[in-house]
Amino acid sequence: MGKLKQLTDHIYYLPFEKETDRPNLYYIQGEDFSLAVDAGNSGKQTEKFYEALGEAGFPLPSLTVVSHWHWDHTFGLHAVKGLTLSSELTKEKLKKVQQWQWTVDAMKERERTGEDIPFCTECILKEYPDLNEIKVALPKITFSGKMKLDLGGLEVILEQRPSTHSLDSVFVYVPSEKVLIVEDADCEDFYHSNIYRKELLTDMTEYFKSLDYVYHCLGHADAESKEFALQRLSEVTCVE
Repeated sequence: MGKLKQLTDHIYYLPFEKETDRPNLYYIQGEDFSLAVDAGNSGKQTEKFYEALGEAGFPLPSLTVVSHWHWDHTFGLHAVKGLTLSSELTKEKLKKVQQWQWTVDAMKERERTGEDIPFCTECILKEYPDLNEIKVALPKITFSGKMKLDLGGLEVILEQRPSTHSLDSVFVYVPSEKVLIVEDADCEDFYHSNIYRKELLTDMTEYFKSLDYVYHCLGHADAESKEFALQRLSEVTCVE
């Protein structure tokens, strides 16, 4: 069983797993409510997260927000307890994914058309030996722009804005903890030639610079410092 790791006084996470592309799942604990960031890539990861929370003596999340539409962050939505939340853009994309057929032939055809990519197919087949177990659920609540949450003595700011990775990205900022959860947002766009677009990168890095934080929390890697993340992003190759 995986164990939670502590990031700050009020933020914990279940670490990512490379084999089937499971992302970090974050847990933000207020006095009255708790917030999870991302639902995981399957009900199995969601259950593993909940088992780790129980072992640590924490209640299940009151609310779960998803960072963007990609399968590894949303296919566990059907197993989430409590309310679920995403941007309006994420929900619209997931409505389209609900129409997808889950056979190897259909997955290969989506690769051919560019709807999906080989890496996702490879990892989905590992996470789901039985493709019939895939369930694509929709979030119960949506928002656009910025939303502030009071978890009880702890303010969390959710902001949907385009990123270099996906146009529906939601950033989770916890000012008092000096934490910004970006998940995959500062990665390149895997669906469009694995590139960083200059305009999106510039806008995103300016957003990072405008916030007062220390921990830059990623989806499939350990947290970095804000300074390290900005330096890393300053060295990537961009296209106009």
